[in-house]
Amino acid sequence: MNYEIAIDLLTYGIFIYSVLLLLSYLLIGFFSIGETQKYLRNNEFTDYRLLVSSPHDPSVSILAPAYNEGATIIENVRSLLSIYYNHLEVIIINDGSKDDSLQKLIDAYQLEKIDFFVRYQIETKEVRGVYKSKNPVYKKLVVVDKVNGGKADALNVGINVSSHDLIVCIDVDCILEQDSLMKMIKPFMEETDMKVIATGGVVRIANSCEIKDGRLVKINLPKNYYARMQSLEYIRAFLLGRMAWARLNGLLLISGAFGAFNKDIAIKAGGYNHNTVGEDMELVVRMRRYMEEQNVKYKVAYIPDPLCWTEAPESKKILGRQRNRWMRGTIETMKIHKVMFFNPKYGLLGMLSYPYWFFFEMLAPLIEFFGTIAFLIMVYLQIIDWQIFIALLVFIISFGYMYSSFAALMEVITFNQYRRRTDMMKLLLTGMTEPFYFHPFGVWAGIKGYIDLIRKKKSWGEMTRQGFGPAAAAAPAKKP
Repeated sequence: MNYEIAIDLLTYGIFIYSVLLLLSYLLIGFFSIGETQKYLRNNEFTDYRLLVSSPHDPSVSILAPAYNEGATIIENVRSLLSIYYNHLEVIIINDGSKDDSLQKLIDAYQLEKIDFFVRYQIETKEVRGVYKSKNPVYKKLVVVDKVNGGKADALNVGINVSSHDLIVCIDVDCILEQDSLMKMIKPFMEETDMKVIATGGVVRIANSCEIKDGRLVKINLPKNYYARMQSLEYIRAFLLGRMAWARLNGLLLISGAFGAFNKDIAIKAGGYNHNTVGEDMELVVRMRRYMEEQNVKYKVAYIPDPLCWTEAPESKKILGRQRNRWMRGTIETMKIHKVMFFNPKYGLLGMLSYPYWFFFEMLAPLIEFFGTIAFLIMVYLQIIDWQIFIALLVFIISFGYMYSSFAALMEVITFNQYRRRTDMMKLLLTGMTEPFYFHPFGVWAGIKGYIDLIRKKKSWGEMTRQGFGPAAAAAPAKKP
């Protein structure tokens, strides 16, 4: 009798959890429509050519950490230097690379070591040298060589070295659209009733795209299955999820691949935390927490334009390591800021954003995993009502397909990056495998993230990159 009560409680618990999750997806879809329409309406007649050359634009420092990026470093830096913006410096932080990354930069950009006073506003590992080019063509470029300390430590060094008002943190292997920086900075310029502390932008998958001289010249749907599935994921996450949270001003995450921050607030909040593998999310949460505790009205903005293109993992092993790290970073951030959990002192942040991430992002893999185990036990005990189970299964899978189709529709009627008629069909057909293979794989990667966290594993694992362009060779980049 007792086990029947336990099974009933488990069944109804998972059912209620699933209903709340599906309702949250519906609300996210609804809010994303409104926010996307608002953005398109407000920016329809904006002439970024005038804004980008204005002497009144805020000054910007781009921070790009690099560790063993020799296969792609020259092409990637060329992409960053091609951005047209009046008050700009590009800071490449060589985080103790063991390959020839630094030497390649010295040779390609005619760098020489200079005397430079580093103001250690945030404590970091030692800076071994600062380099600038002898060629005035590359006057925007600053290269910092430091002792290896991880991505967060490298970004903190970049903050210490930077001389401008806003910092834009980017993965060095990303390719930016030419107007991306101006679109990211615009929210800082136009808000008057509240302080913008950060903006995030959409990140898209560059696999199979054509890159020439650091610029994206042709957009192609990824040929690799894993990269193509991630393209669908990114459309859902960036165009729906983050747009909806931006409308509520409850966004907790700006992708580490491309984000802009108020430098002063980032320093006051303590900079990036090098004790977590999810430093990008943790900084946003800490900056928001700081503003809430200071009782200052603020905003975290979001740009739905495809601004940044990055190389996605194309192997199951590398993708699993990435998702493992994402889960560990989420858990660590939730743990560090647990004081906000359902705490009205933190407003929407404490009462909605944090609980949502806790229940539907952090706990989701555990609930799905143990729910599957419970299902197998119930099958063994022959206490499954198969008619109800099949009906619910068909409903949930159909809802997932509908949500993915809605995301694809939003993409087509807004920015429409994949313009060949067959591309969206291929994307949606690939998505049909998600419930049976890709999603369970992600759940298992999340479970391994829990296991590795318990084992106190801090490393990123080896993240191999193919690089952009036909001549790029695969280069292992073991993230510290």
